[in-house]
Amino acid sequence: MSTPTTTPRIAKVERTTKESSISVELNLDGTGVTSISTGIAFFDHMLTAFGQHGSFDLTVEAKGDIEVEGHHTIEDTAIVLGQALGQALGDKKGIRRFGDSWIPMDETLAQAVVDVSGRPYCVHTGEPEHMLTAVIGGYPGVPYSTVINRHVFESIALNARIALHVRVLYGRDQHHITEAEFKAVARALRAATEYDARVTGVPSTKGAL
Repeated sequence: MSTPTTTPRIAKVERTTKESSISVELNLDGTGVTSISTGIAFFDHMLTAFGQHGSFDLTVEAKGDIEVEGHHTIEDTAIVLGQALGQALGDKKGIRRFGDSWIPMDETLAQAVVDVSGRPYCVHTGEPEHMLTAVIGGYPGVPYSTVINRHVFESIALNARIALHVRVLYGRDQHHITEAEFKAVARALRAATEYDARVTGVPSTKGAL
C-alpha cells in the first residue's frame, strides 16, 4: 500500500474546564504506542487498547474531579479525542473512508462501522440492560460506570465529525462487552483512515468530506 506524500497526520488538542484538564496527542500513522493517564484505571485500559488496536500512537494526560466521579473526566477525554481525530484527518485525501470490524471477546461479540463522512452521527445498540448499572473497578480507585459507554462513542463521533455505528450482538460480562466495543471502534477507524493506493483524491462524489 502506497502512502500519499502529505504532512504527518498528527494532532494535539488541549481543553481545560472547571471540571477537567485534558491533553490528547494522536498520530493516525503510528504503531500503537500509547501513554495514557486519566486517573481511572479501567478507562486507561480501554484507551490503551484503542491505541494499540487502531495502530495509533496516542498520548492522553487527563486530570479531573475524579473525587466527585469519573464521569466528567471520561466525557471530556472523549470530546478531546474526537477533536484530535478530526484534526489529524486533515483533508482526508486518499483514505478508504469506510471501515468495519467485528470483535469477539469470549462470550461477547461487538461490531463497529465507520464512515469518515464529515456528518457526525452515532448509533449505539445492543448492550444488555445490566450495562446501565454495572460498575468496573474502583476497589480501591475510581470506578468506571458502563452506562457512559454510549456517551463516549457519541462524543468521539460528534467531535471527529464521523458516522459511527456500534452494536453488541451478544455478551454477558461488562468488561468483555466494553472492551470489545472499544477494540471494534479502533479497528474500524484504522480501516477507514488508512490510505488506499487507488484513491487519489477525496473519496466522495461531492469532492469534500
